[in-house]
Amino acid sequence: CAFTTSKQDYKSQNHANETILGNEIEHSSCNQRENQPCKIGVQEYSDSSCLKQHQRTRTGEIPFKCEICLQEFGWFFQLQRHQLIHTGEKPFQCPICLKKFTLSHYLKKHQQIHTGEKPFKCQICLKEFSQSHHLKTHQLIHTGEKPFKCQICLDEFSRSFQLKRHQQVHTGAKPFKCQLCQKEFSQAHNLKTHQLIHTGEKPFKCQICLEEFFSLFLLKKHRLIHTGEKDFKCQICLKEFSQSQHLKKHQFVHTGEKPFKCQT
Repeated sequence: CAFTTSKQDYKSQNHANETILGNEIEHSSCNQRENQPCKIGVQEYSDSSCLKQHQRTRTGEIPFKCEICLQEFGWFFQLQRHQLIHTGEKPFQCPICLKKFTLSHYLKKHQQIHTGEKPFKCQICLKEFSQSHHLKTHQLIHTGEKPFKCQICLDEFSRSFQLKRHQQVHTGAKPFKCQLCQKEFSQAHNLKTHQLIHTGEKPFKCQICLEEFFSLFLLKKHRLIHTGEKDFKCQICLKEFSQSQHLKKHQFVHTGEKPFKCQT
């Protein structure tokens, strides 16, 4: 639904939402109506509904309320979209895997899994992503920004899930329990890795020597044998190591620290 001001053309959010509940939004042609001035400012609109929507941005009016939870919305399509939370209705279905979604926007994002489309590119390293928020998270690598801060120890993180995972250090929460041995874990992926001990499964295989491992971490550590890569450097003598624990052990040479004491 296009409407115009004295200087610019816009698209009404109400109509740009494409479809709600699978039905096209009905509206009349905006160009068939005479321009109506905004009572607050100087902008003019060719549709009365567009004028009313514009005026809400000035007055702060929120006219649409959910009858179930009483949450308020400035746009009718926002209310319709919100109500799907209560009804559980998912009218948009992927024709490939048949997964259902509440919004057409979510379906379009999902379909990129099947198409392999990655329209969002990092302008620094040219890495491509299927979702815009994945690109934004990636860009923090280049900027060094860490916007998520722990309120207890003030440690900072680049991603929200890293902060949530870190906070369990303070709370001691271990919500993930192995149903075989009752061992508890703070992270779901740690539980999954642990369960391989019981099944004997080793899903991570070295493509060079075909040795198999329980976890991706162990595989990556093993690969260093073949590549000879040494990413950990001592800042004092510049000696390089393939693993961080080897570097830490080496640093005792410079500090003179002897942290391991015989108790007998």
